[in-house]
Amino acid sequence: MHYDPIKRVLGDVFNKTPFLRRVFFNLLDLLLLRTWHVHKELRQWAGNRRNQEQNILDAGAGFGQYTYHLSSMSPKWNILAVDVKEEQVSDNNQFMRALGRQNVLFKIADLVHFRQPESYNLILSVDVMEHILEDVDVFKNFYSSLKPGGMLLISTPSDQGGSDVHGDDETSFIEEHVRDGYNINEIQDKLRTAGFSKMEARYSYGKPGQISWRLSMKYPMLMLNTSKLFFILLPFYYLVTFPFSLVLNWLDVNNTHASGTGLIVKAWK
Repeated sequence: MHYDPIKRVLGDVFNKTPFLRRVFFNLLDLLLLRTWHVHKELRQWAGNRRNQEQNILDAGAGFGQYTYHLSSMSPKWNILAVDVKEEQVSDNNQFMRALGRQNVLFKIADLVHFRQPESYNLILSVDVMEHILEDVDVFKNFYSSLKPGGMLLISTPSDQGGSDVHGDDETSFIEEHVRDGYNINEIQDKLRTAGFSKMEARYSYGKPGQISWRLSMKYPMLMLNTSKLFFILLPFYYLVTFPFSLVLNWLDVNNTHASGTGLIVKAWK
């Protein structure tokens, strides 16, 4: 299944104006379950920090969806967002400048080599680590770059069916993944190797979330890979499925799961 070309097509459509891009981000916030989980953790972390200056790193920013959200939470936060894709970084900077958000900067950086000792109160890494082979090196860089007491927040697929891989004969839903998902103990062991001692890890995408993901992401992508004509039908498809996805997302975020296809991991320096 070719997910990334579809993602690029959608990005090209919604990046035409800042207004369309904000609409796109708001739609993603509603549809993507991982966004619900990440936003929940960010609200908890923010607490009384909204009126305090904080330095934040969005490590692997992509389209800038989470950087945009963080910059909306407080004008006092200074956010550096890094990614390896030059065109995306340039486009994201133009978007933020159009919004007048001077507290945000996007830069080109490879996380395997990016290290800024004791610089950040929060490092956010959403759906990034499954793309990087040298993950322990990145975790060591994260640990070094956090200020004492700073927090690392990771969202990544688990080995319980993350990337929609459930057996040895299946391939990842995302072509660029170097691993199909992390074992919940494995990722914590790797973080310990990097220097972290205080950690919390929980499953996301339990049973409700897995159903929601199929309804809101997998089936539409399958249709779009079949024919771009399905772009015309998508609004009608979501008109029917969207209410069910909202309920399923709420159930997933507000319940504890014994297993799940995603992981939310927090670690403190």
